[in-house]
Amino acid sequence: MSGNLNILDNLIILIYFAVVLAIGLYYGRSKGNSVFNYFLAGKNLTWIIIGTSLFATNISSEHFVGLAGAGSVHGLSVGYFEWLAILILFLLGWLFAPIFLRANIQTVPQYFGKRFDNRSRFLLTVVSVLSYIFTKIGVTLLAATFVLKQVLGWDVFTSTIIIIFITGLYTVIGGLTSVTYTQVFQTVMLILGAVLLSIFGLSAVGGLGQLVEKLPADYFSIFKSGSDADVPWTGIIFGAPIIGIWYWCADQYIVQRVLAAKGIEEVKKGTMLAAFFKIFPILFLIFPGLIAAVLYPDSKGDTAYSLLLTGDFLPIGIKGLVITGFFAALMSSLSSSFNSAASLISLDVYQMFRKNYSDRELVLVGRLSTMIFIILAIAIVPFTKLFNIQIYLFLQTIQSFIAPPIVSVLLIGVFWKKANSNAAYWTLIIGGFIGFLKMTITVLDQQIVSNIGILKFLYNINFLHFTFILFFISSTIMVGISLFSSELNNDYEAVKELTVFEEKLKTDFASNSISKILK
Repeated sequence: MSGNLNILDNLIILIYFAVVLAIGLYYGRSKGNSVFNYFLAGKNLTWIIIGTSLFATNISSEHFVGLAGAGSVHGLSVGYFEWLAILILFLLGWLFAPIFLRANIQTVPQYFGKRFDNRSRFLLTVVSVLSYIFTKIGVTLLAATFVLKQVLGWDVFTSTIIIIFITGLYTVIGGLTSVTYTQVFQTVMLILGAVLLSIFGLSAVGGLGQLVEKLPADYFSIFKSGSDADVPWTGIIFGAPIIGIWYWCADQYIVQRVLAAKGIEEVKKGTMLAAFFKIFPILFLIFPGLIAAVLYPDSKGDTAYSLLLTGDFLPIGIKGLVITGFFAALMSSLSSSFNSAASLISLDVYQMFRKNYSDRELVLVGRLSTMIFIILAIAIVPFTKLFNIQIYLFLQTIQSFIAPPIVSVLLIGVFWKKANSNAAYWTLIIGGFIGFLKMTITVLDQQIVSNIGILKFLYNINFLHFTFILFFISSTIMVGISLFSSELNNDYEAVKELTVFEEKLKTDFASNSISKILK
């Protein structure tokens, strides 16, 4: 495999790949015969599977590389999304999951279709699929190249194709069942790898006391000043929750596990388990960045994780387990991306435009779609070397352009019965355009936009501040159009079933007094 690893390390990695493939093929061997089984795992997921799958889907290679890199530069303050996720997971389990399950949907865009119309459903599907390509598959593979090349010395293209092929094989065959059951094993491995790296790295520094002594006090501050260029406290408070709600509560990539649950009690316990797991990234994914800042003070950023893996403080065998944890994170995210994207293509795009279809036909489309996304992933690999970015902050920045209009439509649609389909459609269109404009300006040279007022403002504004501003604009559009446009035959009783105003949901989530105000 590589001269950089001992035979024992190589053997551990090979055993990991064999076990993952065996689990995926075994549990998926009889689960691909119907839409119910292939995309929703027979709606048979228990809380343990849901919790581990939510966590493994979330933690990918960019977390290992990106959080360590961001931690080496900014310290613990980059852990704000991990802290927030703990709270937002309870929103998923107690607020959104009961509504989604009552709506009897298979995808999040289907909820938008039922609550509003197929225009919003289609727009959300398109945005979601594109986000999987650029913010999930693309960024995941970009992070992988750091380890494959700099640490292992493997040929990036060949080794990445092999990893994508193994991941794609069990995903194509078994669908969500294979994905979720392999993620139970992958969760164990990625946590084990991260913990071992932190323990041995901390020992190399001289212990926690030495780490604190050798780094500036600012590294251990959760909140930066409001003028901080990357993570201002104002952005963390007002902007980050919007991105978090989109990611955890409105993205098929995550929510598909909830839709495949045995019941709402399994979802609640599963989200609690995932929330518990989310404590680990703060302790064992960001801390390696702080350790790298001490051990390698001249090399900060996304090289931090790779430098730690090449260090001589990891014993034989331990290094193999640490690298295996990285591969577990990489493959768990890729399999979720492939399966979720295929679900949207099959259950939203294909189902929407072809009226007469069979169950077998939809599963076939799902498998073919998965294969197409596997090919796309392979095609992305050669382009990863063109990017020189801080992976974790880049990922959050891109998500800040996508999340605000979607979250606005979802929240207002859930909490306000009079929100209508025209408002949802135009909020997604206008909000999406503003987000795309910001994304385009962000990649331009500053000199191009320096003399144009509004473009200069969009270029310079922090991405978390932009998130809140765009959310406010989107919400204003959503409420304004709903108030000043009328839709004939708007069945408020039918809509009621898709909001918090269904009686059981009110008692589960909010007090009657709050619900009366919102009505």
